[in-house]
Amino acid sequence: MSSTESKLGAHPFGTTSAERAAERDDALVDALLKAVEVTEAHAGSVFLVSGDGSTLVLAAAAGMPPSLMGGWRRISVSSPVPVAEAFGTGRTVHLADAEETVRRFPQLAVAMPYPFGSASVPVAAGQETFGAMAVVWAAQPGGQGLSKAQRRHLRTTANHLGTSLARLRAHGTDTGGDLGSDPVEIPIPAVSAVRVGLFDWDVSTGLLAADATVCAAFGLAPDEFDGQAATLAAQVHPADRPAFRAAARTAVKEGRILARCVRIPEAGGGHRTIELWGRVPATDGGEQARSHLVGGVLDLGTGMAAVGALERLADGFFALDREGRVSYANHRLMRLVHVRRGELVGRRPWEVLPCLADPAFEDCFRAAQVSHQPVSFLTQGPHEWLVFSLRPDAQGLTGWVAPAAQPVPAEGEPAAAAPDGSVPAPGAATPTPTRPSALYRVLEMTSALTEAVTAREVCDVVADQLLPAFGGHRVAIYVVRERQLRLLAQRGYHDSFLDRFEGTPLQHTWGPVTGALASGAPLFIETPEELSRAYPELEAASKTLVLLPLIASSRPVGACILGFDDVHTFPGEERNLLTALSGLIAQALERARLYDAESALARGLQNALLPHQLPTMPGIEVTGRYLPATAWMEIGGDWYDAIPTDHGIALVVGDVEGHNVAAASTMGQLRSAVRAFATAGHRPSEVIAGTNRLLFDLGPGQLVSCCYILLDPTTAVAHVVRAGHCPPLLRRPDGTTEVLELPGGPLLGIERTAEYPQSELNLSPGCILALYTDGLIETRDGDIAVNIDRLRSQLAHAGTDSLDDLADTLLRDARHSANRTDDIALLLTAYTHATIDG
Repeated sequence: MSSTESKLGAHPFGTTSAERAAERDDALVDALLKAVEVTEAHAGSVFLVSGDGSTLVLAAAAGMPPSLMGGWRRISVSSPVPVAEAFGTGRTVHLADAEETVRRFPQLAVAMPYPFGSASVPVAAGQETFGAMAVVWAAQPGGQGLSKAQRRHLRTTANHLGTSLARLRAHGTDTGGDLGSDPVEIPIPAVSAVRVGLFDWDVSTGLLAADATVCAAFGLAPDEFDGQAATLAAQVHPADRPAFRAAARTAVKEGRILARCVRIPEAGGGHRTIELWGRVPATDGGEQARSHLVGGVLDLGTGMAAVGALERLADGFFALDREGRVSYANHRLMRLVHVRRGELVGRRPWEVLPCLADPAFEDCFRAAQVSHQPVSFLTQGPHEWLVFSLRPDAQGLTGWVAPAAQPVPAEGEPAAAAPDGSVPAPGAATPTPTRPSALYRVLEMTSALTEAVTAREVCDVVADQLLPAFGGHRVAIYVVRERQLRLLAQRGYHDSFLDRFEGTPLQHTWGPVTGALASGAPLFIETPEELSRAYPELEAASKTLVLLPLIASSRPVGACILGFDDVHTFPGEERNLLTALSGLIAQALERARLYDAESALARGLQNALLPHQLPTMPGIEVTGRYLPATAWMEIGGDWYDAIPTDHGIALVVGDVEGHNVAAASTMGQLRSAVRAFATAGHRPSEVIAGTNRLLFDLGPGQLVSCCYILLDPTTAVAHVVRAGHCPPLLRRPDGTTEVLELPGGPLLGIERTAEYPQSELNLSPGCILALYTDGLIETRDGDIAVNIDRLRSQLAHAGTDSLDDLADTLLRDARHSANRTDDIALLLTAYTHATIDG
C-alpha cells in the first residue's frame, strides 16, 4: 500500500477541505514520481479535466517547470495532442521519437519542435476518467521509446492514481482541474552535493548524540562513534581543532554558533570542509541551559573546492535552476558578457543579456530543457563572438561560455546582422521581440485553423484554443451578413447579453462591436468600471471583455467577443498576439463560409443520389448510414439501397473507387441499374452480372465492389452475391456473430463476361445482417482481417433494441476519426419474424 493510500484509508471521513486537498496533492506527487521512475523519463505531468469537462488543466509537473509549458498548461479535450487523445480514447499514446511525433501530432511538433519522446495514458477508475498522465524522455533517432513493460508500469501507475482520486472524490474532495490554481511542482530527486546531519551536544559532560550523517561527515561509521565529542574532534584537521572546541565555548557564551567551518582530512589526501551551526535551547522558564547545544553539520563535500576552481578558469560558467534563472555565475562570465553578478543572478539570461535577446536563443535554452540533450549556439557578445554550450539535468542547466571566432558566411550571404537588417555594434541593445511562447501560439492556432473546414469548426477552434490560452471563460462570434451582425456561435454567454448585438447595422459605429469593426482595432475593456464608463447601457456579463474585429482582405467578416470572469490585464505582447490571431480567424472564417456554400450544393447532390427513405416490409427492419470520406467534399462513390421486389427485399451496398463528383455520378447510374434489374425479377447473380456489363458501357477505367442480398421473409432464405466486396456479417439471435466468407466474383469493371456465384443463407427470427464498405474497416497501418473481426466483435456485443442505435454504435469511432480517408456506407437489416406469402 502506498503512503497516499495509507492516508486515504486512515482519514476516510471528517478531514477538512485543506487536508483533503493536501491528500490529493500527495497522490499526484506519489504517482508522478513513480511514473518518472518506472519509465526512466526526465519529466512528467498530470492533467485533470475541468469541472465543465472542456479543458485538461495541468495539475502537477515533475522535472519540468510549469512556466516552460506556456500555453500547454490548459488544453482543450478536443485538441489534437497526445494527452487529449489519451484522455478521450482511454488508450496509451506512445511516441518513440520526434519523427513519430511530427507524423502523428503535427500541431504538437510545431509548438514544441524538439527531439523528445513521450507517452500519455489516461488517469481513470472504472468508467470515470479524471485526466491524463504524460512522461517525456530524451529521444534518439530510430529509438524504440518505452519498452512494453515500461508502458504497462506507466499505465498501472496512472490507474492507481485514478483509484486514489476516485476514493478522494467519494469523500468530498474536488478532484477536477482548477483553471485558477497553480500546478503542483515536483523536483526530481537527485543526489545532493550537500549533506545535513543533526546533533545534541552536552558541553558539560562531553557527551554528543549524532545521527548517521554527522558521523559520515566526520569520516566515521555510526558504529565507530562512541558518543564523545572528543572522538569527533580527533577527526578534525589538527589546525582546526581549536576552532572546533571554541565553537562550544562560543555557544555557551553567546547562545549560538553560525557557520563555523572546519576541515576533515580525507584518507587519500586532501580534505573536505564542513560547517557547524547550533544554538543553546531555551528552557520552559525562558532561561538558557548553557551547557546544552543542539544544531547541525553541513557537509559541503567538494562543492566549495569546485566553486573555487570555476572562479579560476578562463572560460565562463553558469548554472540555471529549473525555472531558467541564473543560480551561479563565475567571475569570467561577468567579464565576457559585460554585466555585474547582481544583475544576472536570479534572472533569466535572455532577459538581461542583449546578446541573447533574439527569441531563437531563448528557444535554445527551452530545447535543452525539454529534449534533455546538449545544445550549443553562437552569438555576438559585447566585445567578441561567444559560444554557449548548455548541458541539462533534472535540476536545471549548466552552461559554458567561451570566446569564438566570428562565423564566416557562405559565399553570397551577408554578414551576421540584426533582425532589422543592420549590423549591430558590439554590445548594442536591440528591442525585445515577441517571445517564443507567443510565436508558438500563433503557429498552433494557424495549424488548427488550417484543419478547420466549416464555419462551425472555425468557431470550435477559437473556443477550444483561444479560451484556454488566455484563461477566458466565454466567447461569441458574429458574422456580417447583408451589412448586419448575425450570431454564428457562442459558448458561455447568456442570450440576454448577446441579443442586443443581433442584427446591428454596421453603420451604427457607436456600439462596441461595430465600433471595433469600424476602427479595425481590437477593443480591450479590462475592468467593469471601464465598461460602465464607456458603455453604460451594457450589463457586466464579464469582468473583462475583449472585442476582436475580424477583417479579411480589408473587408469586415465578423467579430469575436471574449469574456473573462476575473479582471484580466493585457500586456503589450498579449494584445499583439490577439491582434495577430484575429486576422487568422478572419481569414479562416471567410474561407469556411465559402466552403459552406459549396458544400451545400454537394450535399444536395449526395442526398439526391442516396435513398431518402428505406422501405418497410413485414418481418424486416432496415436502416442505413453514409459518412463522407473527407470534410472537403461531402460526396463520394459509396452507396446503399433496399429495394422491394416480388421475391422479397433486395439489400445492396456498393463502392465506386474515389470520393468525388465523378465517383458519385457513376454510383448514381449503377444504383439505378441495380434497381431496374432487381425490380424486373432477375436472380441476384444476374443482377450483378448485368450491372457489370453496364459499367463497361459507361466507360473504361472505373472499378466497383458490390454486395447484393435478396432476402425472402416468407422462407427466411437469403441469396447472397459478392463482387470483390467485404464479407457481410451475420448476428444470430443468441448474439453469436460470424463473418460470412462466401464465394464471390471479381470487382465490377474487371472482366465484361465475369460470372458471380450465388450463395444461400438460412435465417431465423432475430438475425441481423450487416453490409458495409471498406471505409469502415480500413486504417492506414491496420490489418483488414483484424479490423473486420473487431467490427464483428462490436456487432456481437452492442445492444440490438434499436437498429438505428446499433448503426450509430458501429460508426461511433469512424465519426470521430480525423484520419478517415474513405467514405463509408452501412446497411443493417433485422429479420424479425416470418411472414405468410400472399
